[in-house]
Amino acid sequence: MDYQTIRLTYRDGYAEITLNRPEVKNALNRQMRAELLHAVQAAGKEARAVVLTGAGGAFCSGQDLSDRNQSLASANLERTLRDEYEPLLRAIYDCPVPTISAVGGAAAGAGANIALAADVVIATESAVFLQAFTRIGLIPDAGGTYWLPRQVGFARAMGAALFAEPVPARQAAEWGMIWEAVPDADFEAHWRGRTAKLAKGPTVAYAAAKEAIRGTYGNTLDEQLLLEAKLQGRCGQSRDFQEGVMAFLEKRPADYEGR
Repeated sequence: MDYQTIRLTYRDGYAEITLNRPEVKNALNRQMRAELLHAVQAAGKEARAVVLTGAGGAFCSGQDLSDRNQSLASANLERTLRDEYEPLLRAIYDCPVPTISAVGGAAAGAGANIALAADVVIATESAVFLQAFTRIGLIPDAGGTYWLPRQVGFARAMGAALFAEPVPARQAAEWGMIWEAVPDADFEAHWRGRTAKLAKGPTVAYAAAKEAIRGTYGNTLDEQLLLEAKLQGRCGQSRDFQEGVMAFLEKRPADYEGR
C-alpha cells in the first residue's frame, strides 16, 4: 500500500508506524484511519513488536474536524465509529505481538484513546492526554469509556471525561493511565530501546500474557486460574521456553529470535 498520511518502517525486528500529518498535529481523517488500519494489520504479521508514534512534536490531536471526506452530521457519527474506528482499535488491541504507543506532545480526543489501546504507553514528560470530547458536546469514544475506568478507576475516568482537562504525562503515569513518562531529551532513544527489547523477546509468552491479563476483567478467580494453566501449558510447549531454560542453565542471554 502506498501510504500518504503515515510512515511504516521496519528496524531491529519491530515495525514503526508514524502518524505523519504534522501540519494538523496528526489529526485523524478517513484516509489516515484506513492507512493506519492496514499498517497495523501488516505489521502484526511481519514484525515481532509494533510501535505507534507521531511526527512533528505531537502524537495525535484527534478527529480532523475539517476533513471534507468525513461528514460530522450526527447521523454519521455512529457509522464512522463502527465502520472506521472500531476495526482500527481492534487491530491495535488484538495485535498478536506487543504494541507500544510512543507519545510525544499532545494526545487528544480519539488520538489519546488510540494511544491507550496499545499494550504499553511511553510518553515524554511534556506530553498531555486530553479527553476533549465534551468541549464539542460529545462523549469519549474510540474506546475511551473502556480504557479509562480500567486504567485509572471510576472517579478519575469520570473527571477526565466531564472536565475535559489535560492530564500531564507524569500525572498519567502516577494514575496508571500510561506505563512511564521520560525526559524529553531521552524519549526517542528510550522508546526505541524498549521496543527493540520486546522484539527480541519470547513472542509466545508475550501473546499469552496479553490474553491472560485482559481475560481477568471478565473472569472469576476459578476461571482465571484455568486460563492461566491453559496458557502456561501453551508456553511450556514452545521453543521460547526451551531456549529460555537452556540460556539460564548455560548462563547466557536467551536468543529468542534465533530459536
